[in-house]
Amino acid sequence: MTQSPLSYKDAGVDIDAGDALVERIKPLAKKTMREGVLAGIGGFGALFEVPKRYREPVLVSGTDGVGTKLKLAFEWDMHDTVGIDLVAMSVNDVLVQGAEPLFFLDYFACGKLHVDTAAAVIGGIARGCELSGCALIGGETAEMPGMYPAGEYDLAGFAVGAVEKSKILTGKDVKPGDVVLGLASSGLHSNGFSLVRKCIERAAGTLPATLDGKPFRDAVMEPTRLYVKNVLAALAAHPIKALAHITGGGLLENIPRVLPEGTAAQLKKGSWPQSELFAWLQKTAGIDDFEMNRTFNNGIGMVVVVEAAHAEATAATLRSAGETVHEIGAIFARGTGAPVTVG
Repeated sequence: MTQSPLSYKDAGVDIDAGDALVERIKPLAKKTMREGVLAGIGGFGALFEVPKRYREPVLVSGTDGVGTKLKLAFEWDMHDTVGIDLVAMSVNDVLVQGAEPLFFLDYFACGKLHVDTAAAVIGGIARGCELSGCALIGGETAEMPGMYPAGEYDLAGFAVGAVEKSKILTGKDVKPGDVVLGLASSGLHSNGFSLVRKCIERAAGTLPATLDGKPFRDAVMEPTRLYVKNVLAALAAHPIKALAHITGGGLLENIPRVLPEGTAAQLKKGSWPQSELFAWLQKTAGIDDFEMNRTFNNGIGMVVVVEAAHAEATAATLRSAGETVHEIGAIFARGTGAPVTVG
């Protein structure tokens, strides 16, 4: 008996849907174009020329995902902000080295491609690139039947930036007496969501209607703040010594990554406010302050270390650009204690 022919679509891959998605995202990517882009979406590889204003450019790269925050995006059908998270997690990391993000690539993988969902996600990616001044120069959409449950997808992002070799931030000049400034987060950003989901499960039926003036789900899904433009402006105006992006591991594990040997950061408890969202999570999880500061950003998304003489002016520049800035601590000589303490 002759069997009927099988098409790629019969196997679960819809090439036409993929083509439709590309057409939907082309105008979104076009909005992110900037100097240096020679060839973007559509080719086998994207081309970018490092702007000639750099004398000794060093390329800085970063890659990240969104983590289990995606599980809530699937459950709540909220797909328009996780793309911003994806961009922010990488470009904020690149920024920590003092680098200007130049371009971004994304990887979107799913079992079955739903064009509207994918377009919402990639629209968020384009928005994140636009807000951080980097070009969405390429990416990959992979439809892989049988690899993902229905309605689910995964994301990965890749950012490349540039910094003058003489201006790379390493933290090597940080010394006792320097001031630690904290830039407020927009919320959870994209870390700690395995615990967040457990808290939501524990509090099922008694979830608050609002937190911090927003509907509960909006507060939880608020995208990661993009610090790029404002911090680059501060870097151009002030001698900043170190930056730390507060992601997985919270304040306690990220600040030490930019501290020289023999130094420690002492943060002053209460020097920045705890939002209703973080207070709800702490109460629901029943965890202490130490665990809060090791699991979540707990209200501080980026740390800036400056010499005491420049702290006030640096904070003023950041505030004028729109950041909420708190003086949260100082650098001390490290004895036998932890590299970061809060007290």
